[in-house]
Order: sequence, then C-alpha cells, then structure tokens
Amino acid sequence: MALSFLAVKPAIPEVSVGVKVGDWIEYEVTTGGNPPEQHSVKWARMEIVDVQRPEIKVNVTTEASNGTISSLIMPLNLEKGEIGAWFIIPADLEVGDAFYDINMSRNVTIEGQEQKTYAGALRTVTNATTPERIKQWDKATGVFVISIDTFPGFSINATATRTNMWSPQILGLEPKIFWALIITVASVIIVIAITLVLRRRSFRKSSPT
Repeated sequence: MALSFLAVKPAIPEVSVGVKVGDWIEYEVTTGGNPPEQHSVKWARMEIVDVQRPEIKVNVTTEASNGTISSLIMPLNLEKGEIGAWFIIPADLEVGDAFYDINMSRNVTIEGQEQKTYAGALRTVTNATTPERIKQWDKATGVFVISIDTFPGFSINATATRTNMWSPQILGLEPKIFWALIITVASVIIVIAITLVLRRRSFRKSSPT
C-alpha cells in the first residue's frame, strides 16, 4: 500500500512591529557631492499614520535646501520587505537575524549591536552595511536613527535628532527616574533639617539657665 504525504510549508515567523500610530522622528540631513534637486534635503520627519501589522503607512516630510517643504505618504510592509531605504525594519532583531528587502531581492543580516545616544537618549541600536549604505536602527522600534547612503555623484546622511518614541535623558537617566530621585533626595534633606531644628530647640529648652 503506497503511503502519501502532505507537503507542509514551514511557518514564517511573524515580524515584530515596534511602532504605533502617532509615533514620529525627525532627522538632520546633510548631502555631499552634487545631489539632484529632489535629494537636496536638510531636514526630514517620519510620522506613523497607520499600522495594520505588518503594513505601516508613514508620512515623510522633507525640507529642501531652498526651504521648500514636501510631504509623501509611503506604504511599508515589513513582511514583504517593502521597507524603502531601510526606513523601518522589524523590531527587536538580534545580531545574526535578518530582514527581507524586496528591492534587493534578498535578506539583510544584522551585523552588530551597541549602546549609543540618539535624540537625547541612550538607546540599543543595531546596524547593517552594504557598499552603498550604512544604517543603524533603534532596536526596540526598528526605526532608523542614522543613515549614510552613497549614490553615483552624491551622498545623503541623516541622523535622528528628535522623537516622541522615547524621552530625552537627564544625566543619563529617564526624566521620570531623574525627578523621582530629586524629589526623594529633597525630601530626605527636608526631614534631616526639620529633625536638626527640633533637636536644637529641645536642647535649648533642656539646658539650665
């Protein structure tokens, strides 16, 4: 009796989306060489306007060197590899993990991880490099924080400067933690001061005249 087997397609791990509607991040942009007019940019902002996992829509706003402001809604799909110039990749990728880039028709492997300060806070960032592109992402969100893209005759560098996805740190601490410590220390100082004053008054009353 012949046995028949059903071919089972391996399950593809679900990509992790680390952004939500309303998240935004801004970049300082510099160009080198002789960029075409549409790429002569000095500032950019990316805002998440819709998330239907794994699909994301982002509003990309740019300011050209001549002051012209332009805006474009860009659809992304992290599962299909529709990620533009690696703008957003799956969140929480480890070194050795990979994401798919449909434009390159291949997987791109995360090469490294380190702690660096971007947009005012120390973040865990990952990176990957090709001869034409150097990219770093905030690991928790998958949003790029630095980009160096090289094209024939010109280059574009972008660095994250402001965001609402994490809070700027104060002396290396999250604002909530910093102010909680300040309040705690202030409270301790006040208690010590009151205790000393009461002891001094008590000492004066008990001292013989």
